[in-house]
This record gives sequence, C-alpha cells and structure tokens, in this order.
Amino acid sequence: MSTATAAAPPTAPRPAPRKKHLGRWIGAALTVLALLVVVLGTKVVPDDQAQEIAAESAAFDKATFGEEQFPVVQEAVTERAVPATELAEAIAADPDAAAEEHGVEAAGNTVYSTAFTGTVGEGSGGIYEVEIEGMPEDVTVRIQTGPAINGTELRDATGEYDFGQFTNQIEFQDAGAALNEEMKVQVLDPVDPDSLSGEDVTVTGAFTAINPEGWLVTPVSLEVR
Repeated sequence: MSTATAAAPPTAPRPAPRKKHLGRWIGAALTVLALLVVVLGTKVVPDDQAQEIAAESAAFDKATFGEEQFPVVQEAVTERAVPATELAEAIAADPDAAAEEHGVEAAGNTVYSTAFTGTVGEGSGGIYEVEIEGMPEDVTVRIQTGPAINGTELRDATGEYDFGQFTNQIEFQDAGAALNEEMKVQVLDPVDPDSLSGEDVTVTGAFTAINPEGWLVTPVSLEVR
C-alpha cells in the first residue's frame, strides 16, 4: 500500500500595502507646509505705514490732485520765474547755459518759468500775443487763456513730478490735465478773454522752449492792470 503525500495548499497572495493612510499623511503634511508659507510670508507693518500703503493704492483722483497741487505749482513757478527780457537774452547768448541755469528738462525739452508785463494784442482761439517792452524783435510771446489749455508745462515746470510717482502713463497725463483745469478755475475764470486785447497785463507762467523765438506761456497768474 503506497502512501500518497498530500499536496500543500497553495499560498495565498499577500495583500498589497494600503495607500489610503499614506495619502492622508501626505495631505496633512502639505496642509501644514502651506500654512507655514502663509505665516512666514506675511509681513506685519505699523498702522501708519499700512495707511500710507493704502493711500498709495487708492485710485488717482484728477480733481483732488489739481486742487491740492496747483497752489504748490503756482508758488514754485513764481519763485523760479525769470523776467522775460532777461531770459530771452540768456537763451540767445547761450541756450545750453540758459537751460542749465533756468530751465527744467522734461521729455527732451526745456521748460522755463518767466514773468512779464505787456500789452495784449489780437487773439485767436484763446491765444493772445503780448507786446513786451525790451524783448528782442525776433521773439514772440503769447499766452493761452482757454477754453482749451494745451501742454504739460504746469506739471513739468518745477521738476517735482515725474512718471515714477504715478501708476501709469494715463495717470501721468491726467496729472498735467488736472493742473491745467485747476489753473483755469483759479486764474482764468475771473478774466474775460474777449476783453483782453489792448489791456496791459502782468503774467507769470511757464513755457516749453520748442521754438526759442516763439513762447506759448501757460499762466499761473494773470493780472489785468
């Protein structure tokens, strides 16, 4: 009688490691890491500095800028103003030296502040020629009285405003327009442009020396004498 050896039962396959708990641990670790990044990346600033940052982030307000800054510009232009006859002589003698001593560079041009008294001639489109005693015959001085005030002389004449102080080019342009608008309110509204011809006026203002023989002055003060 032969003895048969019983076959060993097949070995059951070992179950694969469960990944469920591992996934939970990874998720928790990532959450902790994210919180650390937020905490470490948060900068605490004093209240006064926070208010300053908030103010700088506020939207640019043309009306407020013009109302607040025009008196500052008016005072600065008045302080910088060179008598027109003296300035014309300096420019004719040495344009570079005149620009360095009396002017402010803006967008590749020189902006001058000047003052003069003269007789208003005929005007067109709100621009009037002014005859000034002692001015060189080849230099024509005109003033603009609106309603449209062109140029950015008021913004550029002091050298205190530059592009880096504003968010973008639009705000930089708006700053110039705001100063022009406020100047109209404070300086030109009390004046009747239609009655200026033949009148003697005293003017302080600024112009860009695009053409040294043709000054178009944007006033910061205009007094009919």
